[in-house]
Amino acid sequence: MSKEIPECIGFIMDGNRRWAKDKGLASFEGHAAGYQKVKEVAEWVKDAGISHAILYAFSTENWKRKQEEVEYLLSLFSVVIKEFTQEIAEGKHIGTRIRFMGDLSLFSNELQKEIHELETLTEENTARVLAIALSYSGREEILQAARALQVHGGEITEETFSQALWSKDFPDPDLIIRTGGEQRLSNFLPWQSVYSELIFTKTYWPALEHLEFMEMLAEYARRVRNFGV
Repeated sequence: MSKEIPECIGFIMDGNRRWAKDKGLASFEGHAAGYQKVKEVAEWVKDAGISHAILYAFSTENWKRKQEEVEYLLSLFSVVIKEFTQEIAEGKHIGTRIRFMGDLSLFSNELQKEIHELETLTEENTARVLAIALSYSGREEILQAARALQVHGGEITEETFSQALWSKDFPDPDLIIRTGGEQRLSNFLPWQSVYSELIFTKTYWPALEHLEFMEMLAEYARRVRNFGV
């Protein structure tokens, strides 16, 4: 069983700081380049006909980084969200719904408001969905789903559990791509990724090119997915 184009694709966007270091730049510049790449990759995903994408932008573990780096990332998130909001108001990203998943309560009230406004602005769009995993932990996602089901009671099945996750109403990723050379999922979608195809590249996230992305999709299309059968 194979499917030429994935319905849902996940990205673990790794290597921003190392990309900057190799170029003799401050790590902040690596993050800035990385988030510009997000907008570029979103266009690649749309052009490839992929209907759902999840980008791992900031994990709960990232809160433990140096304060100045965390503060810069938070300000960058705000800039990117405002840019998307402005571009959508100008008629760009037609048909794209933007969603966020993670423990958003850890962000400032102002950033939470910006996130909510962007989600609301695009909630009626159905052509494609772009999800940003912010303050995300796969284990925490599973725990909060278990707590919610415990409170509300009822039968616990794979379906009811999936609907209690932050990623509810989102298909499981057919393909997960990790840049930066590491070969692990790092707490990204542990429930949803059990049958995902995995592709790892040494290319740092800001340096990812369209040709390599298309080669990854070609590799995915060659794989046979039996789902344990």
